Amino acid sequence: MRVDLFDFELPSERIALRPARPRDAARMLRVPSTGPFSDHGVRDLPRLLSPGDVLVFNDTRVIPAQLEGYRGEARIGATLHKRIDLRRWQAFVRNGKRIRPGDRIEFAAGVEAMAEERLDDGSWVLFFPGDEPVEVLLERAGTVPLPPYIAGKRAIDEADRSDYQTMFAAKDGAVAAPTASLHFTPELLEAVAAAGIVYETLTLHVGAGTFLPVKAEDTTNHTMHAEWGTIDADTADRLNAARAAGRRVVAVGTTSLRLLESAAGEDKVIRPFEGDTSIFITPGYRFRAIDGLMTNFHLPKSTLFMLVSALMGLERMQAAYAHAIAAEYRFYSYGDSSLLLP
Repeated sequence: MRVDLFDFELPSERIALRPARPRDAARMLRVPSTGPFSDHGVRDLPRLLSPGDVLVFNDTRVIPAQLEGYRGEARIGATLHKRIDLRRWQAFVRNGKRIRPGDRIEFAAGVEAMAEERLDDGSWVLFFPGDEPVEVLLERAGTVPLPPYIAGKRAIDEADRSDYQTMFAAKDGAVAAPTASLHFTPELLEAVAAAGIVYETLTLHVGAGTFLPVKAEDTTNHTMHAEWGTIDADTADRLNAARAAGRRVVAVGTTSLRLLESAAGEDKVIRPFEGDTSIFITPGYRFRAIDGLMTNFHLPKSTLFMLVSALMGLERMQAAYAHAIAAEYRFYSYGDSSLLLP
């Protein structure tokens, strides 16, 4: 499909630069497959779902993966986005034309890395020497890599270290938050449980590729960056049992959805999964593993707007976004939410 079909105009004032406080005070637009849209708050979620429904959260934890430093006198910026092994990470490098294989990059707080190899997609393999775990080095020298549409409008500050982390964050490895889960608080989760709704967790380490624009003119020519994820056997069994019993599985966030769909076969059975996924979901895709999606509002012409259009239909999502813009919903990572029920 033509990428420009997924374009829309968004006033800049609709881009949220800070999250709602408290988190569950955010608004939420309910989008059914037919009929009118309805305006709610995230706290209304328990009554918008049914007893027995299963919410699926991503328990990845965002690491301070944005590094600033120098190669000689050249200023270098690096955003780590995928672990290769204990000491190597794949990274998008700003001013990367100024480095060559074998160059040493000196970051803050005495942290340094060796540029080993430039990959076909333009990213670099960075090797971090020494004995300290790379995660310790990042805590010392790195900052949270906020999306460009936020970082381009204000400085990253200490509040972002907690604001850009979900309450489910447990496993280090993401460089972008699974933002749909940012709306959840212990109080909201208690209300969800009281309504008879259960939840499961999986892990998908979100990479910086999620911020990259689609440069191709047609979706068939776009290549997704791979991200690592895992679903254990017990979780897969419980999700399959829920669907077999007629209960809905509702992914909280496109990251949870993409991993579930990667783990499901043509028979719609979710299997244990561990490894990379580069699944790219566009209109025409037949969903295998989920019955609904809770997600924030996404960028024009982004792979995520293509995903929600695949789930609900392009015209339906264009109408939903037009409603959200007119009703002054807040967009993107720190913005409001939507509940898509096909």
